[in-house]
Amino acid sequence: MKGGTVQISWHDGKPVLTLDFHPHSATLATAGADFDIKFWQIKPAGSPKKLPVVSYLSNLSYHSSAVNVIRFSSSGELLASGADGGDLIIWKLHSTDAGQTWKVLKMLRSHHKDILDLQWSTDATYIISGSVDNCCIIWDVNKGTNLQTLDTHAHYVQGVAWDPLGKYVTSLSSDRTCRIYMNKPHKSKGIEKINYVCQQVISKADQPLFKNSKETKFHLFHDETLPSFFRRLAWSPDGSFLLVPAGSYKISTASESVNAAYIFSRKDLSRPAIQLPCASKAVVAVRFCPIFFKLRGTNSAGLFKFPYRIIFAVATLNSLYIYDTESTSPIAVLAGLHYAAITDITWSSDAHYLALSSQDGFCSLVEFENDELGSPYSLSEGKVSNKDGRSTVQTTNDTVTVPTGNVSAVLAESKKMESEDTADDVVIEASGNIGAVVTESGKTVTQEKAGMIQSTGNLADFRKNEAAGKAVYMVIEATGDVGGVIADTRKNEAEEKTDDMVIETTGSIDAAELDRRKAEPEDKAEKQPANLDSDGKQTEAKEKTKTLQSSLDGIKSGAEEKAGPQLFNPKSTPISNKPAKKRITPTAIDP
Repeated sequence: MKGGTVQISWHDGKPVLTLDFHPHSATLATAGADFDIKFWQIKPAGSPKKLPVVSYLSNLSYHSSAVNVIRFSSSGELLASGADGGDLIIWKLHSTDAGQTWKVLKMLRSHHKDILDLQWSTDATYIISGSVDNCCIIWDVNKGTNLQTLDTHAHYVQGVAWDPLGKYVTSLSSDRTCRIYMNKPHKSKGIEKINYVCQQVISKADQPLFKNSKETKFHLFHDETLPSFFRRLAWSPDGSFLLVPAGSYKISTASESVNAAYIFSRKDLSRPAIQLPCASKAVVAVRFCPIFFKLRGTNSAGLFKFPYRIIFAVATLNSLYIYDTESTSPIAVLAGLHYAAITDITWSSDAHYLALSSQDGFCSLVEFENDELGSPYSLSEGKVSNKDGRSTVQTTNDTVTVPTGNVSAVLAESKKMESEDTADDVVIEASGNIGAVVTESGKTVTQEKAGMIQSTGNLADFRKNEAAGKAVYMVIEATGDVGGVIADTRKNEAEEKTDDMVIETTGSIDAAELDRRKAEPEDKAEKQPANLDSDGKQTEAKEKTKTLQSSLDGIKSGAEEKAGPQLFNPKSTPISNKPAKKRITPTAIDP
């Protein structure tokens, strides 16, 4: 396994807000603040330590504002794009003598403000979209009509998902609620029409998440001050469980909040069955690998009882966790890839690539070797889909916390590390359980940089690196199956910064190491919309005015307003010789 940030001009240095792989090829579509949708061909580099080769194919120019989400239909013949201002465009793939080209099929207009997320139904007949106008809309794609408007949220809808079994649609909002709607069709003039009714409103925990703690209600999700436009949630491909980002819970009333992603069993969607702690930064997006894998038989006491393994990625503002349903800890953790917030993630149809986008104007790619994630599970070997009430997620009266480390220690160490400057030359070795973190000198890696960059991160340090001709490069080496990767960045103000990172793995990882981000976009917090009170209700009517709308636009354009384009020169950068810092020894939390 290898991966890193691809240094090309993705969208003229402007934030890349979304991306998606074509379901039947290695074509990657990206979109962002430059209003365009671009297509790229991804090919293996042919060298063990080189990143995949990214080649520009074409672009679609029709939107007149920033494009926040793009998604291919299951057949790959249609592409949906949602943008600022409420425009939703359906594109259709046409074959011509000169090749294939995308043309506008329909323009769907019913949202009054920015569309932040959308999702196709499994048969590509319907689309659900979520918007800054606090509404979800279910669209008939063939007719191009608004079938139903779900207007129960009190704030921005930042994530939507469609149940692959067709029974539910879900939405996640900055009003600190996740809503699950059930389809209860009704007949009109002899024709059965879909009709989604809100069945669950998930907002607060009704029971303590930990034993011996007081039974008090508390919010499960971040409020609107979360510095991200997106809370992209997803159903597992078999529909057995729902994975929800933007989680925030407390071990006790006196403790600090811990960021997490929640897993909801299809059998009980009223409260989380499992929570995945994610260190110091909020989770903003999750995405499932489209391929099922055979069990490895390494963990008989797992939290899932599936005849196959499901792999999924969890993205925080500054890092990426990769999990599977057979292990209780991540099989890989990547950090230090971007200078600004991660915005979206996607898997290729053959599970060979995993891509993520960022507001710093760049995208990163992770490439997996053949069978590195495991052997594909044939659908003929067993029935994949689960019936309602027979979910194979293990549920108990108490929410299960995946032991990714001592939460209090993780938070304390995170704050300590965030107060220092960044040093990105770190080599991490994992053998068996989590090994010691060591910094190694004498290794030099080079990479040619192409294109222009604009960053919303630490601009002064970034320009210093550019003047020195530093190359941002990350290589991940795996000597067998994906045992585990931990990215642990270290900061040191007195030492010269580099952006080289090498990660080697030789065994499995039992716990997720502390993640952190290099830098946050400036003025993001103060540009977020006005706060809600503790009950998640709006405090003032002005939250729905044009002032709030302009605040979102201000954040998106922050990267290009704060710095001019910088040109990189290729140069070899030696890894500095720094002593390893004391690491945290993860310990299991009593569920």
